[in-house]
Amino acid sequence: MSLNVCRRLVSCAALVAAACAPVAAHPLGNFTINHLLEVRWQGHALHIRYVIDRAEIPTFQIMRAASNDATWTRAQLRSWADAQAIEAVPGLAVTVDGIHTTVERAGDSAQLRPGAAGLPTLYFTGDYTAQIDARSHRITVEDSVFDPSRLGWKDVVIFPQREPTHELRAYPPALISSPRAVQSASFDLSVQGHVSHVVLNASQGEHAPPVTGSLARSNALTDMFANPNRAPLFVLLTALVAFGLGALHALEPGHGKALLAFTLVGSRATIKQAALLAASLTFTHTIGVLLLGVALFFAAGFITESIYAWIALLSGIAVAVIGARNLARCLHVGHSHHHHHPHSHDLRGAIVTAMSGGVAPCPAAIVVMLAALRLHQIGYGITLIVIFSLGLASVLSAIGIAVVRGSALLGRSGRFDRFAKYAPLVSAVLICLVGIVMVAQGFAAEGVRAPVALIAAITALAIAGYALAPLHAHTHTHTHTHSHTHPYMEQGL
Repeated sequence: MSLNVCRRLVSCAALVAAACAPVAAHPLGNFTINHLLEVRWQGHALHIRYVIDRAEIPTFQIMRAASNDATWTRAQLRSWADAQAIEAVPGLAVTVDGIHTTVERAGDSAQLRPGAAGLPTLYFTGDYTAQIDARSHRITVEDSVFDPSRLGWKDVVIFPQREPTHELRAYPPALISSPRAVQSASFDLSVQGHVSHVVLNASQGEHAPPVTGSLARSNALTDMFANPNRAPLFVLLTALVAFGLGALHALEPGHGKALLAFTLVGSRATIKQAALLAASLTFTHTIGVLLLGVALFFAAGFITESIYAWIALLSGIAVAVIGARNLARCLHVGHSHHHHHPHSHDLRGAIVTAMSGGVAPCPAAIVVMLAALRLHQIGYGITLIVIFSLGLASVLSAIGIAVVRGSALLGRSGRFDRFAKYAPLVSAVLICLVGIVMVAQGFAAEGVRAPVALIAAITALAIAGYALAPLHAHTHTHTHTHSHTHPYMEQGL
């Protein structure tokens, strides 16, 4: 083996090792704000240590709002720590025997730590005290500094209890899938300073919503993007990783795969139309990343992870509307006296349905976009995002083609003919069900206190009311649709 070949093999091994190195991204997600209260009794005073660990995107928002600089000086960090310490005081509520007690600052510090794609994370610790006389008391400590709906680890620990994260410095892998969600704690304090009868209170159960298991995989791309190595071989490897991660990302829950399949089966689409729908969904995903990244960059203080709840809600409404239209068309076509193809579906409606499932952008891709804007490498960042989306498109197109070919094979069977005429109806019902679930989950994520089942039932009744409306309300629509039939509609969409 020649020396040049050996050198190339060593270089490739080094590049692969760099790409597979442990990522520095926040383990709980790029949008999270994690906070912890540690409480102990000492010297006739309640000592409270408040710890805040902000992930990359909240940190970016704070730094962007404070100044346009890519980094902070020690003076800027010190100024922010002072402001954060003062801001936290009203949210740290201590009641002794039902009476509110004043909380006073005793010291604080802050530091920037490395995160994904070269973006930093902010870490704050603040010490506070509350004076309490030497008698038995029932004490309640509450952390209401942040909106409880914000994603992240939330915990309150009363000494001598221990917490597992070493003050939010290291999150045990076994707990990442179910982060703590404790907002307050109550306990009895004896004259001798002994703590007993500790009760933890959580607004949404003791554990927060689980974190996706693909986080480290997706954040590998952000770390490779932040690597200063711009050698052609490393750039090529980064592009290949972006394509592969996009393909893996398409296999995870979401991204409209179910909607894509239901729409294709119900409309008897061709392979060309399947590729068109997959491309539309991928285009939406890419545009979503670019627009949300730009919005976070230029409107840092106005966007939180709640944007995903709004996206889910609006997407659900769009899917429900399209599903209701398709259902109404299927139910009324049998009663119409006008010639109307039973498998005709609005091509634009099919595209909207498929696109609605992919509009929510991947947080890791947003981090790449923010890093590209911050480091003035917009072209490189957008290129990687497009390659990532192409990987997504390849899997979605393969799914669409498989669905179309599978339907065609089944169509050759005589047994399938009896069920083929019901395919549009079944497709419309399934699309309606997906829309109902998305609407219910969207309202729940927005904090609507009505039960999810009730929201789903109301949405289902609205869809049924539209689909079962009197025939005369749809007759004119069907006539008009037939007189302006698009060529694609005659092919099944």
